[in-house]
Order: sequence, then structure tokens, then C-alpha cells
Amino acid sequence: MTVELKRPRPPVRTWIVALWAVPSVLFVGFAALRLLGVTGNRYIIATVALTPYIAVVGLALGVVGLFMRRWIFGGVVLAFAMIVSAAVVPRMISHDQSTVFGPRLTVMTANLYVGRADAVALLDMVRRTNVEVLSLQELSPAMVQDLDRAGIDRVLPYRLFEPRRGGAGSGLASKYPLRPTEILDPATFAQPSAIVDLPGVVDPEVLVVHAVPGVENAGTWKAELAELPGTTTKDKPRMLIGDFNATLDHPDLRDVISRGYVDVAQQHGSGLTPTWPAGIWPPPVALDHFLVDARCAVVDYQVFDLPGSDHRAAVATLNLP
Repeated sequence: MTVELKRPRPPVRTWIVALWAVPSVLFVGFAALRLLGVTGNRYIIATVALTPYIAVVGLALGVVGLFMRRWIFGGVVLAFAMIVSAAVVPRMISHDQSTVFGPRLTVMTANLYVGRADAVALLDMVRRTNVEVLSLQELSPAMVQDLDRAGIDRVLPYRLFEPRRGGAGSGLASKYPLRPTEILDPATFAQPSAIVDLPGVVDPEVLVVHAVPGVENAGTWKAELAELPGTTTKDKPRMLIGDFNATLDHPDLRDVISRGYVDVAQQHGSGLTPTWPAGIWPPPVALDHFLVDARCAVVDYQVFDLPGSDHRAAVATLNLP
């Protein structure tokens, strides 16, 4: 009888190990920054925004490491990847909503890309989705004229516009009367706020948010997010709506949410639905948010392409407390 001895598995070539080890070390470093909540400079801010993509890469690297029998470091990489993924996956799961009996309100946010967005397409979207309050960022004087020509007054007759050249202008348009408020000191971009005078006793306060991109000025970005107000009590639930230039992976945005808000997309299970860019490069991420009083219930959330803009428009329907 002939016995065949099983040949030992040949060792993995050194260059293949190195090809795996270098990105694995980089991933572990990234994971540590993400888990520690570090956003030190614009490069880290940009990288943290890509956490959902990098988590998938980390999982693949961990599996490859174990396949190559790099048990210890491969296990470490896989463990870090699973921990990071555990912070991302819940955004895909719809959360239980509070039972509230207040009025229902549909709100939209739209970044107009320095006034280049198609005003007619925007208002068609407003009509189609029955938007009652519209938050606008990068509202230029020319864009105001475009909106007037497209008939915004027939759909949303009340406005609080602060148009500026370039991307610094912002505005609110509403189906209901607006009472301007001042809840923020002046920032780099206009961020108007107003109480929306709804029929009945519940009047929400809406703040248009447009933070400076952290990839351009990390210090100002941090400061502007830190200055955003917390929620109020009584009969004026507060909403922060607009372009935060931050994702849920940035601790600075999570700090804002901890002041009494919920993120509508995350509550709906759509927290990974990207809003910028409108194309496929850079890798799309969610920079536009509705942060609403935690007493509100999320009924629906949708994202739409907005012709002419580099952002996608988002629409949320809420039940107010």
C-alpha cells in the first residue's frame, strides 16, 4: 500500500504579504482615528467621511489576512473592521418612531450649487412632493430671479432669503407665514432661521444650516458645528436643515445630534443614502441632513436628483409633537 504524504502548503510570497500588510496597517490607523473621534485636519475629515467604504475594504483585508494564515494581525484587522462596521450598519435599519399626534409637515433641503440649479425642476419637485418648507443653500441673487420667474410665490408664498454672490447665500421658503428669529451669530455663510406659523398650536423653528467645508477650513468647520443650537422645549420643536458638510461618522456632527435631535435619514433607515456629489466621484456621501427635535416622528424620507446642482435634494415628512 502506498501512502501519499500531504505536501505542506507553500509559504505566501513576501511581496504578496507586503502588498496586504501596508493597506492593513493604514486601515488599522484609520479605524483607531474613527473610533477615538479624531478629526484633526482636513485630510482626516475627508477620510472619515468615507468610513462606509473603508469599512468594507477593512473587512476584505481581514479575511485575506486570515486566508494567508496571518492569524494575529489578520484577526486584529478583521476585529477593527467589524467594530467600525457596527457603527455604520444601523443607519440601514429603520428605527421605531414615537407616537405623536401633532401636525404633519413636509420639508426639503436643496443646495443650489452657487445658483446653477434648475429652478423649474426644483419647483416641480416641490409640487410633486407637497413640500411646505424649503431650506435653500448657495442662494445667489440670480437664483432668486430664476425662482421668481418659475413661480415660487404660487407654491411657497412666504420667504426669508439672504442671497449672496457665490455660495454664501441661503434662504427659507414656506407655505405658511415665517417669523424671523436670531439664534446664531453671523457665520461664513448665511444661516437664516424662522418660526413657521402653522395652523394650530405647534409652530416649529427652522434653521438653515450651511457649514464651511471642513476640507477647506477645518477650524472654522468645527467652530460652526459647535455653535449650532440645541433643541427647545414647549411648543416650538427646532429643526436644523441643510448642508452640514459632515457625515454621521464625524464626531462633530454627532455632538450636534446629542443636543436633543435625531437625524431623519438615520431614523428612516436611509442613513447611507448619499446626497453629494450628484455623480459617482468622489465616492458619494451624505452631507445634507435634517436634524429634528427627538420628539418628532419620521414618516418618510426621500432623495432626488436636482438638475444643475452638485448635491441631491432631500425631502422629509414628519409628525410634530
